[in-house]
Amino acid sequence: MARIVVLGAGLSGLASAALLAQAGHEVTVLEKNNWLGGKSRRIELAGQRMDTGPALVTFPEVWQQVLDTFDSLGKVQAKDHASLSFTKLKEVGRYYLRNHVTDLPVRPEHHWHKAWSQFSKEHDALTPSISKLLTSSPLDPAALPALAKMAKVYGIRLTTSSYLRSLSYMPQALKEVISIHTLNAGVSPNRSLALYASMTAAMATQGISVPVGGVNEIALALSRLAVAAGAKIELGAGVKEIGTRSVKTQTAEYSFDHLVSSLDPGVLKAIQTGKPNKLAKHRSCSGVAIYAVLKKPLPDDVVTHSVIMPDDAEKLHHSLDRALPPEQTMTFVNYYRAGEIYPNTKDTVAVLITAPADGKKHGLNSEWVRNELDRVSQKLGLKVAIDELFEEYEILNPDYFAQFGAAGGALYGATSPLWQSGPFHNPQYHNPLRPRLWRVGASVHPGGGIPAVLGGTLIATRTMLRKIGKPKK
Repeated sequence: MARIVVLGAGLSGLASAALLAQAGHEVTVLEKNNWLGGKSRRIELAGQRMDTGPALVTFPEVWQQVLDTFDSLGKVQAKDHASLSFTKLKEVGRYYLRNHVTDLPVRPEHHWHKAWSQFSKEHDALTPSISKLLTSSPLDPAALPALAKMAKVYGIRLTTSSYLRSLSYMPQALKEVISIHTLNAGVSPNRSLALYASMTAAMATQGISVPVGGVNEIALALSRLAVAAGAKIELGAGVKEIGTRSVKTQTAEYSFDHLVSSLDPGVLKAIQTGKPNKLAKHRSCSGVAIYAVLKKPLPDDVVTHSVIMPDDAEKLHHSLDRALPPEQTMTFVNYYRAGEIYPNTKDTVAVLITAPADGKKHGLNSEWVRNELDRVSQKLGLKVAIDELFEEYEILNPDYFAQFGAAGGALYGATSPLWQSGPFHNPQYHNPLRPRLWRVGASVHPGGGIPAVLGGTLIATRTMLRKIGKPKK
């Protein structure tokens, strides 16, 4: 039996703890905050529940693989502790771009439908391949058929932008709608793999879901699995020092045979060296996240998930790459009617504004935030600015997100060159030169979102168990 310390009780830390404990190892999770889920945190405003962090679930087969893998490793059964139900939304989202408004998937009556149908047909067949790559190391021979299928579609057009430029049948505005999804991974389409174009089609075909009760239910379910399997979870236990075989908090010391870090690599290095976390030159985007309880409902035609796009995406990418406030940005509006997802009696809204990773604190009336709120209100057809409808609200800024990731609040840490976005991504799950250290989390597995985080955890944990084995009975 190996003694394993897991740093961080976000989704990846909790998932790895559950799997490793189920395999029979002695697992302790150390979390500096007093809640479970990391960026996925539950807050309460005006007596209403809201969850921060990721708002949607895609590629549900990845979650199922976590449960199936857990069941295969021991006697505890996932269904007894991690039962979740999901509500599928009617659309991936409604997109507002200049004078265009469309849902994804594009509706038959829309003038983009013919082009979208051709694109969707070409990429639907890649959905199983994407799921395979989300849960398999690209260097795994079993992943080669999936890579071959993708190579046949993309050819030498490796980036999202270069691939979409090659589609002569597609209107430019629809290309912009598809390519904007690369910001879900925190980078611009000319710095992301062409895979992200296919992911848009896959999401539209499969649909997107929200756990009943909110996304934080995933973290709570994973924590129940971990505890049921024998893991210990220590909240309010920030790590102050990391040695070769032990870690220290302010109140205790924990010995380990193996260390699993779900921390951003910069944060981990700062703890190891005692030096401040440096601001990376190239880093993923951050956000200004506004969570609010509404005085009255939004108009009936406002959907659950709206995306307000910039008029000029290139200007936005240019600003984000240089950590400068954008003139216009991409803003998500997640609107939940009373009793729809959360057990609330009032409507709630999350206005999630894509922001530069500048580590700053913004308010509702910061110039560019104010401009964005007014633009959102106009696009949604509101008679007043959306914040005039707030009964109570809370803002999470880049300075808040900096505690979870890279300096500046970059949601997915520092970015890597394109060639490191695939099988040679950096940092890797495991470096043979540091055999006791393993890595999981949003800044380790390429891309962002819940499927990438959980998929990367599966890859790392399976590799780890092959190395250290299961304890003999």
